[in-house]
Amino acid sequence: MQVAIRSRWRKLPPGRIALIALAVLRHDQRLSDMAGGNGVSASTVRRWLLEVIELLSARAPRLNRALKKIARKGGVVVLIDGTLVRTRRRTGDENRPNYSGKHKAHGLLFLALTDERGNLLWISAAKPGRSSEITTARHNKITTRLREAGLGALADLGFIGLDDDPDDPVIVTGRRATHGHPLTAAQKEANRLISRERAANEHGFADLKNWRILTKVRMRARHATTLLRALLVLTNAEVSR
Repeated sequence: MQVAIRSRWRKLPPGRIALIALAVLRHDQRLSDMAGGNGVSASTVRRWLLEVIELLSARAPRLNRALKKIARKGGVVVLIDGTLVRTRRRTGDENRPNYSGKHKAHGLLFLALTDERGNLLWISAAKPGRSSEITTARHNKITTRLREAGLGALADLGFIGLDDDPDDPVIVTGRRATHGHPLTAAQKEANRLISRERAANEHGFADLKNWRILTKVRMRARHATTLLRALLVLTNAEVSR
């Protein structure tokens, strides 16, 4: 770690610093408590934490590489969904963009891709909580990347209309009943099948949110993106043990 951040010395050895950072990320320990127990200042612990997050985030897979890796392994489908990571309420005009009417809470929206078993593959950059999942997916060009990798994706009803090629779709969603047009028995069964296959996606989010620092994020969107990608790396390392 000292080589990566070009630091000539550390007050504590790298292993101890990593342990302190993990304690903060896993249990959301107060920086002042960790500082007092290790004979350093809270600002030093904060600097170590940010350094560890930056180093881990740099190892997070980007979208193209994640999809190509699945394709090389013989996979044919991934699971896509969005989640809201709660944030503290801000004052003034900064308060409005992060409020999600869907969840009735303030937060940042992230999209995630998982494999069929629910293992996290990729996490998008943070968007304000009021953003929609389908708009965020379009911003990240999900359908284009899936076609390039030769993969399909299962998604919930919030992604209906995302795929711009209905004759050869790569995004598979259920059907939504409309006024005067209820679903047929076959369509209901298809919806149940898709929901059953998508259930693994929730396991990926659950593994990620085991890191209690995500209970209520206290940072801006750019830093929250770095944090989530660092936790993605840690989660995958933990799951693969």
